[in-house]
Amino acid sequence: MAWNEPGNNGKDQDPWGGNRRPNGQDQGPPDLDEALGKLIEKFNGLFGGSGNKETSGSGGGNTPTSTGKIIGFGAVIIIVLWAGMGFYTVDQQERAVILRLGKFSETVQPGLHWNPPLVDLVTKVNVTAVRNVEHRALMLTEDENIVEVGLSVQYVVSSPKDFLLEVRDPENSLLQATQSALRHVVGGSEMHSVLTEGRALLALDIESRLQALLNDYQTGLEVIKVNIENTAAPSQVQDAFDDVIKAREDEQRVKNEAQAYANGIVPESRGRAQRVSEEAQAYREQVVARAEGEATRFTKLLTEYRKAPEVTRERLYIVAMEDVLSNASKVMVDVKGGNNMMVLPLDQIMQNQSLRAATGAGGKMSSSMVDEITNRVIQQLTQGGSSSRESR
Repeated sequence: MAWNEPGNNGKDQDPWGGNRRPNGQDQGPPDLDEALGKLIEKFNGLFGGSGNKETSGSGGGNTPTSTGKIIGFGAVIIIVLWAGMGFYTVDQQERAVILRLGKFSETVQPGLHWNPPLVDLVTKVNVTAVRNVEHRALMLTEDENIVEVGLSVQYVVSSPKDFLLEVRDPENSLLQATQSALRHVVGGSEMHSVLTEGRALLALDIESRLQALLNDYQTGLEVIKVNIENTAAPSQVQDAFDDVIKAREDEQRVKNEAQAYANGIVPESRGRAQRVSEEAQAYREQVVARAEGEATRFTKLLTEYRKAPEVTRERLYIVAMEDVLSNASKVMVDVKGGNNMMVLPLDQIMQNQSLRAATGAGGKMSSSMVDEITNRVIQQLTQGGSSSRESR
């Protein structure tokens, strides 16, 4: 019996077993196939497909519509996947260079970004990492000597666009530029400067010239620092070079010692010369002052002599004898009325006295005894002179 024939008690039955509600609403959930089919039809319309349904006479199924549904559903999935692949994140220490269809578009800053896949090519470059390259070579100096120099160059990427697009191999270009700058600077310096105190200045010159070359090449690299690792003579002549260095050190040491001696003797000689000059000046002033005093005294004495010649003459005689005898080491005793003159060798007496004082208690006579004997001799001589005068 057909599903819509009379006699079914007024109830419409679905040939697939579904029952309809009395008010004409379905009792089951909405048809998902129908909703999906409508969505696919819309996409087919967007891509030029037809939304008309073609039914077959007896099968009850729609083959062209099912194929369109599958194609549309696949297109949706592809579009979703394609859109999802366009999201990417740029870290804080990175920059992203965007190439749109092979042509430079922009440089992207850190953050979350989206670019259409297969259309834009995104290349990330770390611009904060400090990179390092080392180089060592033998080369001639200005004074035609061979030296071996080893250095290291620290650098960062300053321009991601130039680093990726302007030069094929920026790091190789950096190495070649380093060789060129090193040979140019060392070739214009002397060996002694390269091996000793000129290394710091050598590194600064190389850094300046290397950065200029990198800017000319548009490598997008920035040199942070150039370090001179070591400088030495070739190993074949290292022993001879060590002897030369030692000789130069000895030369410098001798020069320093000579300079130290000169620094000590020159001020001393100048001080001695100054002292002699000041002593001469003092002696000059002393002699002039004494001469002036003598002249003044003579003038005053002349005035007194003119007033009393006899008294002044005798006074001058006494003063002169006093000065002479005060410096004599012998005493002459003249006995009045007699013909003999006795000489007392006071210098010898005083010398013997000093010797006895030096010997101490071991001496035969003390200083007091010598003085007593001397006084007795003088007294006897005086008394003898007096007695002989009285007898006469």
